[in-house]
Amino acid sequence: MVTSMTSPAASSDREKVVSKLPGWLRQSLKVRAAQHGIEIQTAVEQSIRDWCNLASATASVDTSGADSFSTFLPPGQWESFRQIAADRRVSLIQGLAQSIQLWLDSNPAPDVSRPEITRRIIVCNQKGGVGKTAITAGLGEALAEDSNSLYPVRVAKALTKALRDSEVQDEGMELDTNPLDVENLPGPGQQVLLVDFDPQCHLTNQLGATPLPMNGDSLTNHMAGDPKGDLRDLIVSIDDETFGGRLHLLPACNDAFLLDVRLSAVRAREAALERALAPLESDYDVIIVDCPPSLGLSMDAAAYYGRRRDREKPGESGALIVVQAEDSSADAYELLTTQIDDLRGDLQVDIDYLGIVVNLYDSRRGYIATSSLQGWVDIKDPRVVGLIGDLKEQKEAVRVKKPLLSYAPKSQQSVGMRALAREVL
Repeated sequence: MVTSMTSPAASSDREKVVSKLPGWLRQSLKVRAAQHGIEIQTAVEQSIRDWCNLASATASVDTSGADSFSTFLPPGQWESFRQIAADRRVSLIQGLAQSIQLWLDSNPAPDVSRPEITRRIIVCNQKGGVGKTAITAGLGEALAEDSNSLYPVRVAKALTKALRDSEVQDEGMELDTNPLDVENLPGPGQQVLLVDFDPQCHLTNQLGATPLPMNGDSLTNHMAGDPKGDLRDLIVSIDDETFGGRLHLLPACNDAFLLDVRLSAVRAREAALERALAPLESDYDVIIVDCPPSLGLSMDAAAYYGRRRDREKPGESGALIVVQAEDSSADAYELLTTQIDDLRGDLQVDIDYLGIVVNLYDSRRGYIATSSLQGWVDIKDPRVVGLIGDLKEQKEAVRVKKPLLSYAPKSQQSVGMRALAREVL
């Protein structure tokens, strides 16, 4: 059954058309339209026009299991399509399926954008307990999501709204309570390496990996100039079922507690992390470093690794600072930015701030939380690029040692992590 009717929900120059499509074709259309940044109704309009302009029908499409599909088309297009389908002796459902398959073939999925220089994101704050590890993991997971699938993402206007009125985060609202603030978008499809640079091994443990043994090889050994093998051999893949082999982890080792001591004897120690990770960069689009809560030599090495390189545009690599909406985070922020600014001056390098992420936020904690959030927003440079609520899904994901975005992909925290990823892309 196919019907055509004028709908008050449509613009005055379009009419609503109800037909049928197989689920797989409808999903392919939905994803491809999002990849090309156009509305589904525009894609269908183009597909029907192109099919009608052909000399004859195209190859038959399997329409078994087809169910209801509706869209809005220019007045008269459906009637013209109906006549041409009849002339070609194909059903309307078959003609529509052929049209959409033709459009998919003519508009292939765009290639994933790859950076010319591997981006290096340093997630830092010398204060412990602010959730650097959760942000490192969530950001990496969001960047590695499949470019041929759609995921709920909080759009930029929703971040602005959340900074003004954070109750959406705090009350744990479901996605469909605020649909205008969420869009379904393709994943970035990036090849991502997470580096656990913290001797406490939080990132390694949270993602279900095993810390490296003290008597084996480690990132510390490579930074200290005493490698025992190839650093690639230490890397593990994270949840291939969800991330398709795009998300990797370099696990931590407890020997990193000794890193500052060992670095003190290394020449050009600020470049030690870069020397260790440089051989891996050709394998990845983005390398994200989960820094220790420290202001020592290891933090210097991390900040230097995130510096802007020749031919690299401002803001492609740099420091992402994680804070909470409370006073001690502000004190720690001042210490960290002072260290980075001193390093900038001493070594004459550009280290960009990618932004501030306010993590574990809950406005129900009262004036301290809300006024502190406003204080972060007022800084402007670096600006707030993420606001992540203090909700249960992250804690549950840690407990079961699974990535947040595969454990609770539709949770508000996951939606926020995807927004953060697009802010720093």
